[in-house]
Amino acid sequence: MKKVLGLVVFNCLFTSSIAFAQTSLLVVFPPTNYQTSTEKIFFIGTAAPDGQVLINGRPITRSQTGHFSLSLPLQLGENVFKIRYQNQEREIKVTRLSTQPELLQGLGFTKDSLTPAVDIARLPGELICFGAIAPPQASVSVKLANQTIPLSLQPPQAQLPINSSVLTGKNQPTTSSPNKYQGCTTVAKVADLGQPLFSLTLNGNTATQLSPGKISILTPTQLPVTEVIAASGVTRTGPSTDYSRLTPLPKGTRATVTGRKGDWLRLDYGAWINSKETKIIPDAVPPQTVIRSVGYRQRAGETEILFPLQAAVPVSVEQSEGTLTLTLYNTTAQTDTIRIDDNSLISRLDWQQVTPTQVKYIFNLKNLQQWGYKLKYDYTTLVLSLRHAPNIHTRKLLPLSGIKILLDPGHGGKESGSSGPNGYLAKDVNLVLSKLLRDELVQRGATVVMTREDDRVVSLVERQEIISKEQPAISLSIHYNFLADDSKVEKTRGLVSFWYHPQAHSLAVFLHNYLVNKRLEPSYGVFWNNLALTRPSSAPAVLLEFRLMSNADEFEEIVNSQQQRKIAKTLADGVTEWFKMTK
Repeated sequence: MKKVLGLVVFNCLFTSSIAFAQTSLLVVFPPTNYQTSTEKIFFIGTAAPDGQVLINGRPITRSQTGHFSLSLPLQLGENVFKIRYQNQEREIKVTRLSTQPELLQGLGFTKDSLTPAVDIARLPGELICFGAIAPPQASVSVKLANQTIPLSLQPPQAQLPINSSVLTGKNQPTTSSPNKYQGCTTVAKVADLGQPLFSLTLNGNTATQLSPGKISILTPTQLPVTEVIAASGVTRTGPSTDYSRLTPLPKGTRATVTGRKGDWLRLDYGAWINSKETKIIPDAVPPQTVIRSVGYRQRAGETEILFPLQAAVPVSVEQSEGTLTLTLYNTTAQTDTIRIDDNSLISRLDWQQVTPTQVKYIFNLKNLQQWGYKLKYDYTTLVLSLRHAPNIHTRKLLPLSGIKILLDPGHGGKESGSSGPNGYLAKDVNLVLSKLLRDELVQRGATVVMTREDDRVVSLVERQEIISKEQPAISLSIHYNFLADDSKVEKTRGLVSFWYHPQAHSLAVFLHNYLVNKRLEPSYGVFWNNLALTRPSSAPAVLLEFRLMSNADEFEEIVNSQQQRKIAKTLADGVTEWFKMTK
């Protein structure tokens, strides 16, 4: 979420397409002395509709009620914009920062370019790589203990855009800065190798610098064992939050640590986890288990599959059309008996030993639509809870009778979200639309739970916990959109729908198309996205981003009370039709 300084915040909710009489010039974004690395910056604001608003002497296009939103190019360094309306003028300075590292003038390495930049630990024989940015034609090497590793000048490498750039269609790679030197080595013996010493020689002169990170080689027979202490340990494909998420590990899971990078631990099955979510178990042996019988028990609205284990080992879940696959790591099967009676959810359970330490259990399901799952450890017994389809009654006047639906109005309190040209905040319109939708769903017989019903902060973790506790049939998170600094806000419009788990894909696509086909919303697209409110696995969860708050023309419809009621009614109709389709 972009935090905008100096916003004028209005506590009242505007539900009319005609904004209040604005006689003064208001620039909502950007604030003065703003810094960005993008090539463009958008300006959002308003003034009375009569007269002109000029930016650096040029008139700009505004909506009928005087709002404006437009993107302007930026040069590297300081950019000064003078916004004028009648006798009022604002001066805003925007500094465009370079995305390329600043090359050192003279002999030496570019600031913060030495890697490893944090302490790392590796197994004997594993590749250890070093990097630095230095002047061309230099001779660069690294001394590690009694080794000297030459670093070679590399050809320019493609620099990948951030993940969110796919939302603006600007997800093409660019060329990274030149003058990057790299090299690798291996170390066979256990040792604390300390900080590598980088050396640079150019024109007969030499400069040296210690790496910020230390290197150690672990003892294979004495690897530490860690236990997950978070309620749901976040695992990733690499050692930072930039890497993709994997299936979270239930509290109590134990795994051997085979590597470290800064605060991140590499676990024996390949995933990385932040050390703050774990604790080291002194003198523990590497967790391994066999598995024998697998059983189940029925609960209200769900089937629990029980996997008795000797140790709480790492697990992962994959959903696909008609199946759910559970993988147990550090596990060897001795399974001869599995009990699954004529279950309303599961048609058959298959298993296979994929590798000597990896077992897969494949649940063949009777229906394509999955309604959610949970994982937990009860001591060392893994419990997988598979939710049954909700009881959908066929009452004509109350088609959603018996259905619990969770609505999540985005933001709230100091978390204001994006802003419209006149300072109207996304948190307010999110709540307005959610309450209108709640009323429509209740009229159709649904039980509706809301994560907030007033203007207050509800953290992302709290919202996830509410979903897990309430176990609704579906969860809908309601937002109004914003885009990055270099977006063409004056040309961008439309509904964006997000899903994460396959169980939510059908819901996301159906509701998106339903609103678009009713011509209430143009389509910006349906996206798989790793968002906090799409990640809950206990129910199909979808996040809807309605029109762009910062688009002056779209804003006219956002604050139109008649349009808000239409969207709420149509979305409730879409929810009703989707449940009919999934029966």
